[in-house]
Amino acid sequence: MAEAAARHELYTQQQWAHQRAERAERNAERLEREIQAQAASAAASESLAELHYVDSLSGSVQSICKAPIASLDCMADLGSTTEQLCAKLQAAAVKESVDRVSSAAQSPSLTSGLRYRNLGKSGLRVSNIGLATWTTYNTAINEEQLDAVVTAAYNAGINLFDLTEGPQSSEQAETQLGAILKRKNWKRVSYSVITKIHWHYKSEERGLSRKHIIESVRSSVARLQLDYIDIVLIQKADPMCPLEEVVRAMDFLVSEGLIMYWGTAKWSPIDVTEMYTACRQLNCSTPILEQSEYHMLCREKVEIYMPELYNKIGVGLMAWSPLAMGLLPSFKDSLRSRSSNRTKASSISWNQDDRKPPSKENNEPLTARNTKEILFSISLIAERLGCSLVQLCIAWTLKNESVQCLLLGAATTHQFYHALHGLQLLPKLNSNVMAELERILDNKPVRPPMVSTLAMR
Repeated sequence: MAEAAARHELYTQQQWAHQRAERAERNAERLEREIQAQAASAAASESLAELHYVDSLSGSVQSICKAPIASLDCMADLGSTTEQLCAKLQAAAVKESVDRVSSAAQSPSLTSGLRYRNLGKSGLRVSNIGLATWTTYNTAINEEQLDAVVTAAYNAGINLFDLTEGPQSSEQAETQLGAILKRKNWKRVSYSVITKIHWHYKSEERGLSRKHIIESVRSSVARLQLDYIDIVLIQKADPMCPLEEVVRAMDFLVSEGLIMYWGTAKWSPIDVTEMYTACRQLNCSTPILEQSEYHMLCREKVEIYMPELYNKIGVGLMAWSPLAMGLLPSFKDSLRSRSSNRTKASSISWNQDDRKPPSKENNEPLTARNTKEILFSISLIAERLGCSLVQLCIAWTLKNESVQCLLLGAATTHQFYHALHGLQLLPKLNSNVMAELERILDNKPVRPPMVSTLAMR
């Protein structure tokens, strides 16, 4: 036993000695590699030479390059004169600037003041300015002007094109925009298209039946020559059609891939809430936005009820008509009345409810204070800020944080850029300017008081 233990101890000592020898050998090899690397680095640093040339005008020494002396490129530079080297540098700079300009022309550039926000509580991000069809798609505008306006909007960074106009002009607008998008061949992920499902009682397309909704969307997809539509809005609530039918029809379109999102237009806050509740009960996709009129003369729905809808059920706001359908910027020409404004927009069915006859209250003309005094005072503020009344109205609308996207229309590129310049006015609308505008308008909406049923007993 003692002899076996001695042999085992001897074997263990031999193994330890062998391991120590291997470790020492590896350390020696690593040290040798480090010495060789340091020697190579020192040799390379000694072989580098810094070339300089002296500018004959300023006398300043500028570094051209650092290269090994044995480099052929460096030898060619040494054989060149100072003028030749300057010409080479200038040519390289010009080529770089041309490449930068050409690449910028191919991709949309961000306009100063343009922001991208989520529509509602969805993941779809759109620009806070969208190109609307109020004045863009018109029979009086030729194809070249239309193409120029759409291209200018896209190059400015706008990624939202709205086609929610009247039922007659909407089909023409969809056809024209579809042809432009196909001709431009822009990336589909770089823009979003919105269209609307129209209906009214005096036409064949009555109500929001499942048949009418699905056929309308399929026709719009065909006219736009797209694989899908980003957002489809339902124009007005239909009291004769069950909400379940509308909700299931929109959910079917989403599941089929014909539309990505859907929303409402000119719905009351109560109708929007009921629609959202029906979607939750049926486990269907919910609406993401409500499209509402919003300007200095129409404020109640947007400022009182829409923030509550966004915070409670996640329905966003897309505003339209920041110029009150042309009433605000045209006060210098004449004092327009409500009746003339209604007559101007009566050709578009969605501008007024077809079921309700014109009331006496709606036909009363605007007073001098509502036109001359108010608008003249606002124009003085616009002149003081160095902008036009149109730009001030646009900036005032965007100042409301509830407005996630504002739709603007333009017949020419000049009108478009003039309206888009209103974004740069937002920093100037501080608390003092907004308070002065509120004092002039004097129409800030107030929530009606709560009525207790116990007090009425």
